[in-house]
Amino acid sequence: MADNKKMVEAITSMDVDFAQWYTDVVKKAELCDYASVKGCMVIKPAGYAIWENIQNELDRRFKETGVQNVYMPIFIPESLLEKEKDHVEGFAPEVAWVTHGGLEPLQERMCVRPTSETLFCDFYAKDIHSYRDLPRVYNQWCSVVRWEKTTRPFLRSREFLWQEGHTAHATAEEAEARTIQMLNVYAAFCEEVLAIPVIKGQKTDKEKFAGAEATYTIESLMHDGKALQSGTSHNFGDGFAKAFDIQFTDKDNTLKYVHQTSWGMTTRMIGALIMVHGDDNGLVLPPRIAPVQVMIVPVQQQKEGVLDKAFQLEDRLKKAGFSVKTDDSEKSPGWKFADCEMRGIPLRVEIGPKDMEKNQAVLVRRDTHEKSFISLDELETKVSEMLDTIQKAMYDKAKAHRDSHTYEAVEWDGFVDTINNKPGFVKAMWCGCQECEDKIKEETGATSRCMPFEQENLSDTCICCKKPAKKMVYWGRAY
Repeated sequence: MADNKKMVEAITSMDVDFAQWYTDVVKKAELCDYASVKGCMVIKPAGYAIWENIQNELDRRFKETGVQNVYMPIFIPESLLEKEKDHVEGFAPEVAWVTHGGLEPLQERMCVRPTSETLFCDFYAKDIHSYRDLPRVYNQWCSVVRWEKTTRPFLRSREFLWQEGHTAHATAEEAEARTIQMLNVYAAFCEEVLAIPVIKGQKTDKEKFAGAEATYTIESLMHDGKALQSGTSHNFGDGFAKAFDIQFTDKDNTLKYVHQTSWGMTTRMIGALIMVHGDDNGLVLPPRIAPVQVMIVPVQQQKEGVLDKAFQLEDRLKKAGFSVKTDDSEKSPGWKFADCEMRGIPLRVEIGPKDMEKNQAVLVRRDTHEKSFISLDELETKVSEMLDTIQKAMYDKAKAHRDSHTYEAVEWDGFVDTINNKPGFVKAMWCGCQECEDKIKEETGATSRCMPFEQENLSDTCICCKKPAKKMVYWGRAY
């Protein structure tokens, strides 16, 4: 028990210092480590395994909608980046530049991709000729570089992993449909797999992607009441197509510009998993994303037959399709229990001599610490039922937390007071003017998270200026 207590004490309580709690969990669960390269991180096996599961599940869902994977170069010539004015201005402060090749200065400097719109556009201009070539529905898995000033593991680093989809369509209607379709893919993935409830909506013009006609987003709420943009899908219209001269011959034999979309999700979702589900004992992973769903802990493993029985249970569960490990280290059971909890493994199976005599095992849930005794004859069935129960309970808990930390405001003073004293989402009406959006950010630190698709009429006037309201907006402080 002393080992157990020591491990838990190594994690700062989230109520004492949420930022330090987050860092402690990341380090103790061995998800990543700091690199010698300032602002970058080493993603360790435990962290990368989560990313692999995210990648595999998203990739499967993408391909069900007709997406194909490609890969573009990591370098972008400056002249190519500058073809779309709004786009380059939006990314200019974060771009890392390559100026030399070996010892020789380059004739034209290259940026290390902060995103790949310009590369895809350059490619599409050469690759698309006829309506028969459309649609192009491509995605790439890669890393990007953005020279962030303030970094935090997974949430904001100078290099991070992501996927970026880039599509080209014959009509504006097709592009809009694809933009919404991919947002819905992200939302379903977050809710069904990560057990994170999201708000779907559109970004304001101030917050939309540089060069886009419209940006759609899914927003989630962390345990500390801050919002996290969890996935975005952008409709580019034909703006990029005109800048890069991406034209095709349509069925009526006339030249037309394509309509494009782009959409992405990143390793910051690992940070979201930590901050939505974690507790003072460490990480808590939903079963559908956990690299190890079940940890078998043999109790009194030095006694005859215990380890053999543990490995026998492991084999049974693996054959049933679960991701399982047995902790056969020489550490004490208390240490193993604490380690299993800290790493967020959804379900622990304990087996010892007395359990073997009774043909039973002990199941312990990570999310609630609840224990139950099950017959070994029902092992596979009970483990399956328990994992499904945990997955649903984690989503329900996260949704209840979000809903109880979502407020409404119809007067300015009440809005400011809520932002300052009740961390969470605040729903309030907005006139559509950027001046009000700027004032809200300046005076409260809150930004517009999205104009939700499911609109409500809370009042007839803007929360800031009292002019006629156009949209209900979710506001909040964010990562």
